Amino acid sequence: MSFLTAQEPPQSSSLSFEPPQPCRRFTISEIEIATRNFDDSLVVGSGGFGKVYKGTITNNNNNGESLLDVAIKRLGETSNQGAVEFRAEIEMLSNLRHCHLVSLIGYCNDGQEMILLYQYMPRGTLAHHLHKRGLPLTWVRRLKICIGAARGLHYLHTGTGIKHGVIHRDVKSSNILLDDCWEAKISDFGLSKIGPTNQACTSVSTLVKGTFGYLDPDYVYTGRLTRKSDVYAFGVVMLEVLCGKQAVDSSLDEEQWSLAIWAQDSIKEGRLKQIVDTNIRGIISPKCLKEFARLADWCLQSHVKQRPTMAEVVMGLESVLALQEKSNNTLQPAAMTIFGRQVPKLIFPSNREHSVGGRSLKSLDIYLSTVGGENQILRRFDFDTINVETECLYNVIYEDTFGYFCKGSLQNGQEIAILQWAYFSTDDKFLMNEASTLVKLEHPNVIQLLGYSLQKHKCTSSMTLHRTTRLVPLIWDSRYKILLGVAQALVYLHKHAPMRVIHSDVNLLNIWLDESLVPKLSRFQFSRCSKIDEPDYIDVDVVRGTGRRFIAPECSQTGHMSTKVDVFRFGFLILQMVFRQPSVEALKQLVGGSMCRCIHIGLLCLEEDSNERPIMDAVIGMLLNTSSHYHTLPLPERPAYDLGKTMVGKLRKSEDYDVGAVEEFKSELSPR
Repeated sequence: MSFLTAQEPPQSSSLSFEPPQPCRRFTISEIEIATRNFDDSLVVGSGGFGKVYKGTITNNNNNGESLLDVAIKRLGETSNQGAVEFRAEIEMLSNLRHCHLVSLIGYCNDGQEMILLYQYMPRGTLAHHLHKRGLPLTWVRRLKICIGAARGLHYLHTGTGIKHGVIHRDVKSSNILLDDCWEAKISDFGLSKIGPTNQACTSVSTLVKGTFGYLDPDYVYTGRLTRKSDVYAFGVVMLEVLCGKQAVDSSLDEEQWSLAIWAQDSIKEGRLKQIVDTNIRGIISPKCLKEFARLADWCLQSHVKQRPTMAEVVMGLESVLALQEKSNNTLQPAAMTIFGRQVPKLIFPSNREHSVGGRSLKSLDIYLSTVGGENQILRRFDFDTINVETECLYNVIYEDTFGYFCKGSLQNGQEIAILQWAYFSTDDKFLMNEASTLVKLEHPNVIQLLGYSLQKHKCTSSMTLHRTTRLVPLIWDSRYKILLGVAQALVYLHKHAPMRVIHSDVNLLNIWLDESLVPKLSRFQFSRCSKIDEPDYIDVDVVRGTGRRFIAPECSQTGHMSTKVDVFRFGFLILQMVFRQPSVEALKQLVGGSMCRCIHIGLLCLEEDSNERPIMDAVIGMLLNTSSHYHTLPLPERPAYDLGKTMVGKLRKSEDYDVGAVEEFKSELSPR
């Protein structure tokens, strides 16, 4: 049910305006063909706007014509929405591009018709899966959906690339759509407003609109709409996810009509466990449940300024997910779940019976068993319980001077990756450094340390990750998502981990992928840690890392190390991901799009002067802001490698990249 505090001014029943460039205009004849004359058997949903049909249109692209399934939303005769909302949604979605926002395909405004065409979401709405009978969503999948929706809202509030952010104004579970891979997409922008973003609580005076149960009380009482109004509504969605109840349900006892009020009262009275959806009760770890409820309650604070930003909500949800995954490992040793996907975890075995780098196994055992402190116990494994698959050459995943990774499994079938430290490893300080760092880290894009073993075992093989991954080239979309995941891992290490971590060895070989190509940053043996409140600055005697040309200039010249060292390596990683395209034809398809934007961002990260490099927060913003042209980015001044002569020259002339320039750029990947 929608809510309106005052009578809206009369709306025109038709809409005439200059169509936005990216948006296609359809005729009513094309719509009738796509919906078989609005056949009711094709209706997949309905709402305040009208009916939604599943239709099929002809899509013209570079490869010719193809058929595309779309969702077609038609304004009903009794709809309480009109031309203003219709136009607002077209103009809004035509200028916004994000992986967690639904894509607008086109519109039709022939005569009295107001019709919108979106990408089709085969799994429907979050509300449907929470409140309708059927197979319930798992807890981890619910968390994944929340994280995706939160990222979409964060983009609207701060990452649109325009001076004024977007306030959605109708955040609810029925406006969160799910694609075939269960990725969340924010939809329905008819009530959205544009407002200033320079202050978190800058308000927009407006008639109160929205949906009962999700409305921010401060907005209702004062008419002041802020981004924190969306945060409040998202807090209600979080409670729906946790409790499996609707935001408003008058069929229940009166004290339970409002989910937000009932849930908050229940939590205050110590009945948190009792309000959890019975489908997932007993699955959520106590600490995860407590933190999720705390985050939802934070979103629902009465005072606007006391609520978090959506960036803080995203970070909080990611931490909750990490807590649940850690609990899954402890309670039921099965493969770690990242958004419902299986990921191998690490076990450290020793390859010697009596000593490691001169240190007795007993003393090393004591160190590893206590490295995480009282609350982070590192599990010791009996190697007899680990099946190390060495018969097949491909089961050695990666090999370097410190040892090699083997593929293995536990007796319960859990798949693991085993880092086998070699006989010729000269010093165990790197093993201890990696263990002491990893045991404290919890993030979806950082590899998880499961435990260790100090019994004798030996694997032999020369197969490396580099050689095996060449067999399956990655498409550009996958590479882009991998870059974004690694960037998020680095932001966590630099700003949100228990201590500031400089990885110092970001490169292709240290990025692992799960079965769904979600990246996991690994190999922390060279990492450096410091307190978050200390200066971002460390002096080192010896600079270590894979590949001398990947090392930041200030690090190799002066021994000064900061988080900008990781930014530099990430810039090189971007260029490697871009230029390892399988063919010139692939480059032709990408030039002018996100690839050129990534080249530009890579050059900014490779600035010779570390002060000129962006921080990783800014890098993520640039990667996500795909709606603006790369010419809007700052110009690279002096990249540390001879990479920029052709490209930077073109940038300064405001010219576009072309395939010839990119090919020339590829040949210039050599140090000064």
